[in-house]
Amino acid sequence: MQVQPYLFFNGRCEDAIEFYRRVLGARDVHIVRFKENPNPAMNPPGSADKVMHASFKVGESTILASDGRCGGEPKLEGFSLSLTVSNDAEAERLFGGLADGGQVQRPMGKTFFSSRFGMVADRFGVSWMIYVAPRGSV
Repeated sequence: MQVQPYLFFNGRCEDAIEFYRRVLGARDVHIVRFKENPNPAMNPPGSADKVMHASFKVGESTILASDGRCGGEPKLEGFSLSLTVSNDAEAERLFGGLADGGQVQRPMGKTFFSSRFGMVADRFGVSWMIYVAPRGSV
């Protein structure tokens, strides 16, 4: 069994995927557009070129995404995606990339449990925690 996050970007999914390609190295991107739906009557108005379903990989994890009902700003609350990396430089790089146009929730810094830990909501409102795992755990 796998648990995979499914994010709804309400019209900004393709922009988010391109951002994650650039910042996180997202790969193996697969996109299905609403215009491919065999029952177009079920599609939101004006959604033909929007993303009905997408999947992409970040590291070894698959993230699923959609434009959903294409109704405006998404509310992505009550969760964070966590990135576990092996060194401080990678943590700083990812944190800086995700913070570009986003909002820092907890600045990157040393904690009692990690040499680097920080929290940021990216420009799409997705909350991320970046953590350097203790040696031998990643």
